Amino acid sequence: MARLPALTGRLHTVGLAGRTQVGFTLLEVLLAMTLLVVAASLTLPALVRPTATELRTATGTVVAGLRRARDEAVSRGQAAVLTLDLDRHRFTVSGVPGSRTLPERVALRLFTARSELEAGNRGRIRFFPDGSSTGGRITLRSEANAYLVDVDWLTGQVRVHAGTPDEAGDSALGELRS
Repeated sequence: MARLPALTGRLHTVGLAGRTQVGFTLLEVLLAMTLLVVAASLTLPALVRPTATELRTATGTVVAGLRRARDEAVSRGQAAVLTLDLDRHRFTVSGVPGSRTLPERVALRLFTARSELEAGNRGRIRFFPDGSSTGGRITLRSEANAYLVDVDWLTGQVRVHAGTPDEAGDSALGELRS
């Protein structure tokens, strides 16, 4: 009598010619495919949406840019501008070489003075030598979280607070959305 090897998760059968066949049952294959689909459905949305860390980092980058623009205006004695390009997800600060890129997965909204809106979904927040500014708000958001970066027009002070993704800004200001 022939002895079959111990079962180790694979099906062992003796075929018509007396040979041992190794393979998986249809049930095992379907179960494995189901597990893969469930795992993919849980991980793929996380790859598409910005993470909380990515959103906080982008917010910190914008805050640093605004504060740099204010410092440039005060220290040089002339106006300095942060220009935000919502289509390209980047901003520049006048007097500072290069531009800073923000993650594409972070949605942007800019509220600023109408005089600071530009063509092509771009807008500016301008800082003056006395520290004041044109004021405004840059909202960075994901589906679940948002950070509101407010620039006070009188003092030029930059403040950040958490908000809801649908929170609106001052209706007297111009608005651009990415």
